[in-house]
Amino acid sequence: MIQAMPGRENNDEFAAGRERMLKWDLQGRDITDPRVLAVMAEVPREQFVPPSHRSQAYHDGPLPIGSGQTISQPYIVALMTQHLRLNQSCNVLEIGTGCGYQTAVLCRLAKKIFTVERLSELAESARTTLGRLGISNVEFRVGDGSCGWPEARLPKSGCFDRVMVTAAVPAVPDPVARQLREGGLIVVPIGPTGAQELVVCEKKAGKLVERSICDVRFVRLVGKYGFEA
Repeated sequence: MIQAMPGRENNDEFAAGRERMLKWDLQGRDITDPRVLAVMAEVPREQFVPPSHRSQAYHDGPLPIGSGQTISQPYIVALMTQHLRLNQSCNVLEIGTGCGYQTAVLCRLAKKIFTVERLSELAESARTTLGRLGISNVEFRVGDGSCGWPEARLPKSGCFDRVMVTAAVPAVPDPVARQLREGGLIVVPIGPTGAQELVVCEKKAGKLVERSICDVRFVRLVGKYGFEA
């Protein structure tokens, strides 16, 4: 059973918005995994957006979080999470921590999250918010996520069971693909600035086999194997 997170008031002013999100934006579309739905109902999105935008926390759209970055719309967060097919034995690499909302969702469904953020101010804010919510199965790193996770700090298995990329890339970064285990899954938006295709890739015989999910629009992943600044 999923328990209530610390910091959630009994008189929850966001409850109606959260319920509407679940009914219309998630269940009303194609989010069917009961574990994903339960976690989306529990993680307080309002804690991850600036105070000036908290009244819009459960609108189904992206919101600015500073530094030219955004928090993804709830439907996309749920969709990407659902396609990762997580379980409690999964070690997950997340490229692009942002405000930490997607990180929090992943943490509730997997063994441990290894998350990389290029912008130190966002990484520190996410660390603070997740700590306040009592989420501890996460390791943070500030750096170029397109280069993957430092080899010396990989999980004991030497690779990741799942990878989620939360910013657009021209193609799956080679270092990230190498760090995915055989049979593992990557969910990633691929394409040019302005419009991309969200795909799920499964590693088979050392190669990534792609399947399209839908068209999306993400901010760019800046880095050596991403886009130029």
